[in-house]
Amino acid sequence: MEPDEESNYTPEEKATYQKIKDYVKDKYGVNVSSLYIAQVKRMCGLDLGENYNKSKKENPVVVQCPQEKVEYIKDALTHFGVI
Repeated sequence: MEPDEESNYTPEEKATYQKIKDYVKDKYGVNVSSLYIAQVKRMCGLDLGENYNKSKKENPVVVQCPQEKVEYIKDALTHFGVI
C-alpha cells in the first residue's frame, strides 16, 4: 500500500519511559525513575515487558513511589494517551 501525497496519516507517538521522564521534568521540575513509572503502570493495570534486570536477592528492597510522583506520572500517561 502506497501512501497518498495528500494523506494526513502520522504514526502514533509512543510513550517511552524517557519521554515520560522528560514530560514530568519539564512540567513539574521533578525527576522520576523508570522504577516509579513501572510501578504506576502496574497500578493502572497496564502491561509491562519482561524485566531482565531482576535482583538475585531473596527479599530485595523495593522503594515505593511517593504519592506526589504517582500523580505526576499518571498525568504524563494521560498526556500520551496511555490511560
